[in-house]
Amino acid sequence: MQAENFILDDYLKRIGYSGNTNPDVETLTNVMRAQLRSIAFENLDVQAGKIVSMVPEDIVKKIVYSARGGYCYEVNGLFSMALAALGFSFDIIGARPMFYPQRRPKTHVVLVVTIGNERWLCDTGFGSFGLRAPIALHQLGEIIHQDDETFMLDKNARDEFVLKALVKGEWANQFGFDLQPMEWIDFSLANYYNSTHPDAVFVQRYLVMKQHARGRTLLSGNQLKKFTGDQENITEILPDQLDDVLWNEFSLRR
Repeated sequence: MQAENFILDDYLKRIGYSGNTNPDVETLTNVMRAQLRSIAFENLDVQAGKIVSMVPEDIVKKIVYSARGGYCYEVNGLFSMALAALGFSFDIIGARPMFYPQRRPKTHVVLVVTIGNERWLCDTGFGSFGLRAPIALHQLGEIIHQDDETFMLDKNARDEFVLKALVKGEWANQFGFDLQPMEWIDFSLANYYNSTHPDAVFVQRYLVMKQHARGRTLLSGNQLKKFTGDQENITEILPDQLDDVLWNEFSLRR
């Protein structure tokens, strides 16, 4: 996916990154971390009654030049443009959210990056306990510590990869995926569903998340949750406090 208005230097400035730009694991890790800590996962447009645009130029304008964030299609779409500009080889993959009580369709998007003989799972757009750095697919079954959080890549009975996160001492499935590449247009229906359907969590409530060095801050509905390691602090947000919370915690304006 390409956008005529994507300029790599402007993107790197937006995420505050000035390090190595060689297409290697170090760059992949550091750029992913920088984006996660500077660009919020957010659904403000959906909550405003808008259908999120999948047009690449709209994504760049919104996130790079208008100081906004976005949900998975937007932030991972932008990340894919950066990876292409940096010279990485990757596939866009559909993933199935697995934290719902019922089986759901593949409405999430992730990236699988190939470096040499290794493939790496990358994701900058999961609003729950998402990755903080790439995970190599050969690390299947290993316990992986990223900052103060813990993950594992497993496989299920359908031979799908499953990302698990350790949440309050229990392994919780986050999403499942296979390695079948998809085209950008393949996500248009999922995006429409997530922007409009009353069963979609993005339609039901505000979801805003940003990672920081030792955890993450999450706005879910009227609750502001701050996670640091195993510690969770929850604050109830009143309607007239929302704009201040968005700005002070996530640097966002509605």
